[in-house]
Amino acid sequence: MNSFSLDYIDDLYVKYVHDPSSVSETWRQYFEQFLVVGGTSSKPASSKDGSVAAAPTSGANGKAGSSADALPPSAMRNAEEAIWLSRIQDRVNNLVREYRVRGHLTADLDPLGFERPDRPNLSPEVYGLSDEDLNLPFDSMAIENAGGTIKSILKRLQNTYCRSIGAQFMHINRRNIRDWLQRRMETTENRLELSHEVQRRIYVRLADAAIFEEFVRRKFVGAKTFSLEGAESLIPLLDLALEKAGQHNVKEVVMGMAHRGRLNVMANILKKRATNIFWSFDDPTPEMNRGGGDVRYHLGYSSDWKTASGDNIHISLCFNPSHLEFVNTVAQGRTRCKQDRSGDVDRKEVMTILIHGDAAFAGEGVVQETLNLSELPGYRTNGTLHVVINNQVGFTTEPCDGRSTTYATDIAKMLQIPIFHVNGEDPEAVAQVVSLAMDFRKEFHRDVVIDLYAFRRWGHNEGDEPRFTQPRMYAEIDARATVREQYLGQLLKLGKITSAEAEEIQKERTEKLESEFEATKNETFVPDTQTLAANWSQYFGGDEPSEPTDTTMPIETLSHLLDKVTRLPAGFSANKKLKRPMAQKREMATGALPLDWSSAEALAFATLLTSGHPIRMTGQDCQRGTFSQRHAVLHDTRDGSTYTPLKHLSPDQAPLELYNSPLSEAGVLGFEYGYSLDNPDGLTIWEAQFGDFWNCAQVIVDQFIASAEDKWNRLSGLVMMLPHGFEGQGPEHCSARPERFLAMAAEDNIQVCQPTTPAQYYHLLRRQVIRKWRKPLVVLTPKSLLRHPRCVSPLKVLADGSFKKILRDRKVSLADARRLLVCTGKVYFDLLEAREARGIDDVAIMRIEQLYPLSSEELIAAFEGYPKGSEVFWVQDEPTNMGAWPYLKLNFGDDLHDIYPLRRVSRVESASPSTGSMAAHKLEQADLINEAFAGL
Repeated sequence: MNSFSLDYIDDLYVKYVHDPSSVSETWRQYFEQFLVVGGTSSKPASSKDGSVAAAPTSGANGKAGSSADALPPSAMRNAEEAIWLSRIQDRVNNLVREYRVRGHLTADLDPLGFERPDRPNLSPEVYGLSDEDLNLPFDSMAIENAGGTIKSILKRLQNTYCRSIGAQFMHINRRNIRDWLQRRMETTENRLELSHEVQRRIYVRLADAAIFEEFVRRKFVGAKTFSLEGAESLIPLLDLALEKAGQHNVKEVVMGMAHRGRLNVMANILKKRATNIFWSFDDPTPEMNRGGGDVRYHLGYSSDWKTASGDNIHISLCFNPSHLEFVNTVAQGRTRCKQDRSGDVDRKEVMTILIHGDAAFAGEGVVQETLNLSELPGYRTNGTLHVVINNQVGFTTEPCDGRSTTYATDIAKMLQIPIFHVNGEDPEAVAQVVSLAMDFRKEFHRDVVIDLYAFRRWGHNEGDEPRFTQPRMYAEIDARATVREQYLGQLLKLGKITSAEAEEIQKERTEKLESEFEATKNETFVPDTQTLAANWSQYFGGDEPSEPTDTTMPIETLSHLLDKVTRLPAGFSANKKLKRPMAQKREMATGALPLDWSSAEALAFATLLTSGHPIRMTGQDCQRGTFSQRHAVLHDTRDGSTYTPLKHLSPDQAPLELYNSPLSEAGVLGFEYGYSLDNPDGLTIWEAQFGDFWNCAQVIVDQFIASAEDKWNRLSGLVMMLPHGFEGQGPEHCSARPERFLAMAAEDNIQVCQPTTPAQYYHLLRRQVIRKWRKPLVVLTPKSLLRHPRCVSPLKVLADGSFKKILRDRKVSLADARRLLVCTGKVYFDLLEAREARGIDDVAIMRIEQLYPLSSEELIAAFEGYPKGSEVFWVQDEPTNMGAWPYLKLNFGDDLHDIYPLRRVSRVESASPSTGSMAAHKLEQADLINEAFAGL
């Protein structure tokens, strides 16, 4: 029932009072019963015009009659009183709801005090409540413990929702969550009663933040620091969040943030020595950083935080590039891995704190991807604290030009979580919001967002002049005292701190910074360096080792494991189409049939799992495989239940995670990269649905995967599986763009491989885990070759073999060859079939299985026996400007060591990877093969 239904009933009742026959029989019976059971009212109800309603009369026939037939006056008064009270109750309830839904729009959030547009009118008279009504004693069932007058109820609502905190939570569908939030906020009027100790702690943290920024600006004039000034409340916010985390038994926190305030956070939260920060400004050792390293406000750090109660929390601040929000899922992946490795099955002991900028939070699509992952089984970390430093401007871009929403945080309404907006110049409101947010996370294991309204005192960076584009904003900023000064004034008035104490805090902090600054001038000073953590102590990067890696395995073990992955529990009803391939796998296990691609992969996984190496694999449709080749997770045809044979190999095997990912590349690849940063002894894999799609995650590859070791000395063994091959499926389903990886390849930073046999694939995956050299691995995986009759390997080669960078021709001796064709991938089989069809027996075909790292010495060694001066033909499916040719041309030149002239056979240069016409594809492919064998 609502106000509209009450208006309708009221109109019916008025009609009934004047003429009972004017309403239906049902309504007459209702009103008669209502009047009979009603008691006497102590206050006669007023009519709409304020007069007391006259008692109607009714005859026996239902028409108006004599006074003898009229309803008793007391009953009439009671009925109208009940209607009146119902209407008042409904109006109050509506107003209560309006405060909960739209009160945030009237809250005092902006420290600069600019008028907010579209403020809703929450005046009682708009909801039909008069001044007389407001003074009535009222007990609202809509608010817990809400006795008193209507005026007192509204005052509570105003204090709760319209002061320095604006709460958005009514979009949450679950009533128990809304009720919990209402109770926590309304019973306290959204204000903590802070002890003197906590108030002083907040002030000290504000002082820490402000004094650090002032000192750095004074000592390093004009240097970029991306100052926190204007948003200093971030430091007490993080301080209080970590204290709460300690109370909630959190043992580790992973943080991700962009530039703004990063140095301040490292100094005052992660306790990085100021000497190390100051030393980086002077940059005294340029020779150490030729071609490497990163700017100081991108660097990460880790340390231990001791809470007031004496507990330790390990904090890891992730390294972050200028592509602001892309660190989000990297941090989430690290958190998930830390939870998995520590056995934190409830995901309570490790949490993520992400610090965003308002313009980036609204503008970067990876934010949506990050939020979408939060409740998915494969990516859940049980609640992230999101803090948005709301600058109210993006560099020079006003919010009206940067987003189509009221708030920068409106994207977060896609989740069933609260969003708290808070005025950054009200530190005690910030304290309330942090306490509430952290308790919400603990209670419901979900993300929560704090939108910290602030400003940038010095513009985008210290060299920027913000008054060019925001003159009004900066006129207001220039006139404002700092939040530290404002809060100090408040505490001085309350007698919670003295001027002498404040001065002592200022003096102590400044002298300490001055001492650390002077220490950097000492010639013997050596900055602290953070080495790889304990989990990484036995792993290394740098150049690829030359020593071979033993990836052999007893053939009996392989037979047993391959047979094991074909066995299903009793009563499990698999799809009937899987019976034949599973039976074939059992024959492969006996050696009766050679292994196909999926069987070799299953054995690589199985041998690693039973050797104690955990495996995590995600990607769109990876459980089944995009090309129906994997079928790692089986579905019962009767009840839909699932069974994963690889999880049932042995009682003590390592964990296996196989998750179909959402339709996301950037977010998911970032997550898996983050996971790999804390999973050195495991296999972490992201598989693209088609290799072409990784271009949606180009930032993750460019800024993290390919360059993290060079910039940040961080290692990763992440595997990217990218289906690749020109088979006429169009320009978005053929090329994993190997030329882009090869263009980024330098200093042995990544591995780019295109194995062409199941055995090569098997040994490549095992080598990735077994050897201690940790580098990201790009595997250009096949499509048509998954079931190609010639793309098979005997079980014995898996048992006794190893991965080989180059596969020489076994049928044609290089000494007898008139021509040497060198290629990689699927085109090898096209060339092989063409050679056989043409009856040619003096053309050798060589496969390069590892495109990078690959040295000219390795190539020369592979060409041994081929007559010097003879041409080597590089054959590729891709156009001239794509594929491996540009890389080969750049690195090996026109003549390999002045011994072998290099020629190219490829499609012509193109702006698009391939044609969209199958017929045209076949013509191009025929031309390619003909050119490879031309003149023979």
